[in-house]
Amino acid sequence: MRLARHGFRVPAIAVALVLVGGGTAARLSAQVPPPTWSAAFSTPTADAVLSGGARNVILFIGDGMGDSEITMARNYHVGAAGRLHMDRLPHTGAMTTYAVSEAQPPRPEYVTDSAASATAWATGRKTSNGRLSTTTGGGESLPTIAEMAKAHGLGTGNISTAELTDATPAALGAHVNSRKCQGPADMAPCPPFRRATGGPGSIAEQLLDRDFDVLLGGGKQRFAQALDSPESDAATVLEAARRRGYTVIEDASGLAAAPPEGKVLGLFAAAEMTPEWTGQPATRFPGTGPQRCRTGQRPARQPSLAEMTRVAIDRLQRAQAGKPRGFLLQVEGASIDKLGHLADPCAQIGETVALDAAVGVALDFAAAHPDTLVIVTGDHGHAVQILPLPDWTDHSPGLLSTLLTADGTPMHVAYATSATPGRYQEHSGTQVRVAAQGPSAERVQGIIDNTDLFTLMRDALGLPAPNGTGVR
Repeated sequence: MRLARHGFRVPAIAVALVLVGGGTAARLSAQVPPPTWSAAFSTPTADAVLSGGARNVILFIGDGMGDSEITMARNYHVGAAGRLHMDRLPHTGAMTTYAVSEAQPPRPEYVTDSAASATAWATGRKTSNGRLSTTTGGGESLPTIAEMAKAHGLGTGNISTAELTDATPAALGAHVNSRKCQGPADMAPCPPFRRATGGPGSIAEQLLDRDFDVLLGGGKQRFAQALDSPESDAATVLEAARRRGYTVIEDASGLAAAPPEGKVLGLFAAAEMTPEWTGQPATRFPGTGPQRCRTGQRPARQPSLAEMTRVAIDRLQRAQAGKPRGFLLQVEGASIDKLGHLADPCAQIGETVALDAAVGVALDFAAAHPDTLVIVTGDHGHAVQILPLPDWTDHSPGLLSTLLTADGTPMHVAYATSATPGRYQEHSGTQVRVAAQGPSAERVQGIIDNTDLFTLMRDALGLPAPNGTGVR
């Protein structure tokens, strides 16, 4: 197969559809106590698991989580010989992440942003940086895996530690030419998409249109904005959500107390959620540290990513009990990227560890439900490097910090895409790690592309191929 639709040729991966039991991997005893999943929601009978072999798919995205970021978190948290939850998935490969240009015919843009990368696995199509589930040039809407799943009877969930209207969660349910158009008041870059002029509306409005069963994350400021085309007596996006049957939750206690049935919209921060750890950002030579990071910095009113994942799985499993199909859930650890931009190694590691704890929750669920495909990957690489001492430090062009790891050993990290403290570090165009467990997970091997994740999830869930562009 050749991806001629992009205007250039890329080899495709070989496909094999084999039912693989998830099994119980030996994992760290670690960060999150295993939840008890109700026996009332056990694996359905064989005839209920459709052609792809998977009833459920849980996709974890570490935003900006390349190999260096995973290695840095592993070294610090469990030591070089230790293993994270995400290290236990049996099938691994590498994934290319490039975007494409707006110019026709499109050419590779080697360094992607989160919007183009998320569009790739959400739709199976490449697009240009900044776009969300729309084609380059013309801006036609591309059907997403979440929309297809909902249309064919699956439950759907979308979790992020960023604003829910940020690029990665947005790509599952919004179609817009600019990721900046998060709420009705943010539509200046997207005039044809304004709802008042007949367009599909802002990202926040479109996420409600997709009817996700579970939406959990930050971004309350976007949902608090006034609608530019009011619906009945709803003046804001948040009021529209309530009119559409969402239970709106604003803190961890509300999440725990939410009615067990029905749709939930959790908005736990005005913008992105608070990082789990803090420490000293990297600086010019001689750098910061040696340091141990300050843990436990997330306010108690904000649920952890692991807790949001546990609640989402439980709610989706309950909602789909007795139905022929299960659910699709995307979970993003967003601030691995945001704190990488700020050259803040402690906070960056803390967010990677938080994502890993959420992976542990999913693997516990998959051990009891082996018809669950679990995938863990990143959307693009980032700026951090692990470097030796002492020779490089006095001439490094970047920002430096030293961390004392779980091994009791100094680990020297550098951010060298900007040498000015406070200025953003950049994404990198490197391939990223992808790992999987469960039905069809053996397709994750060698070098794949981020568009292949769409095909993998679609085939594993037994969904039909989409018919061109347009939201169905």
